[in-house]
Amino acid sequence: MQIDDIEITTGVNAFQSASFENHDRTIEYETSKNLSYSDVISIKKGLDVVSEFYDVNAIAATTPIGICAVSLGKTLDEAVTNVMDSNPIDFISATIISSKEIDSDIAKMLKNTNIIAAPSFTKNAIEFMETHNICYITVKTPLKDYKKYLSNETIETPMGRLIQSPNLSELNQDSFKVVTKTKPTVEQIEDAVFAWKVAKHVQSRAIVVAKDLKTTAIAQGLQSASVEFALDYSCDMSKEAILASDLPLTVHDINVAAQGRIGLVILPSVSKDIVIAADKFNMGIITTGFTNILY
Repeated sequence: MQIDDIEITTGVNAFQSASFENHDRTIEYETSKNLSYSDVISIKKGLDVVSEFYDVNAIAATTPIGICAVSLGKTLDEAVTNVMDSNPIDFISATIISSKEIDSDIAKMLKNTNIIAAPSFTKNAIEFMETHNICYITVKTPLKDYKKYLSNETIETPMGRLIQSPNLSELNQDSFKVVTKTKPTVEQIEDAVFAWKVAKHVQSRAIVVAKDLKTTAIAQGLQSASVEFALDYSCDMSKEAILASDLPLTVHDINVAAQGRIGLVILPSVSKDIVIAADKFNMGIITTGFTNILY
């Protein structure tokens, strides 16, 4: 189904109207079915985060509410399995975004999901998805160019129209600093960069716990206790894992992270008491020099 043929007739709720309008920054894609308002939101969230990892095997599971799980893998099969293990409940009926081509074996692993989006699909994968009535989307615009298509973020309010530029932030070597006595390993730094990039696309007050290039917990949009929530979910998988936060943390948060046996924290900035607390637990801290809040 070509872009011009796509129709959205209702909004999130049946009593809300909605429409679909192309603009000068519309990416090129095709979909096998009409998409709902919520479908488009889920796909957009997935493309936002997967575009950060366009050159490797990456899988993201999303819903209209947010990102459920993200993983990189030596193979796409490994990335899918990791996402499934990371959040098995939300994986069912989630929207799945892939950075690489989907074959029939991967399609079979994803048969219980809501939508599958990828740069391409093999003929056998398409036959399987059509036989099982699975909605699939071919994203023809290269993911490496995806950020070029991001428009200003606009919110209409009774007070006026809010407009801000898209978040195109990247980690900078000059501001990326280890501020604790404990220094991270190369593997921990890789996990930290991965977790920070995921947190960039997670709703504000984001906490992302990650290890071996896969998320083990994502907390988002919570007013308080985000660290506790994420570590409770991650459970034993938090041992020697990375914790990424889009905002500065408190000493209490560091104490909670220590109880969860977190090995390294990456966050925008820290105060001296945070560094002292981390050093007490032989926990590493990396500061990025900037926040990545997403409301």
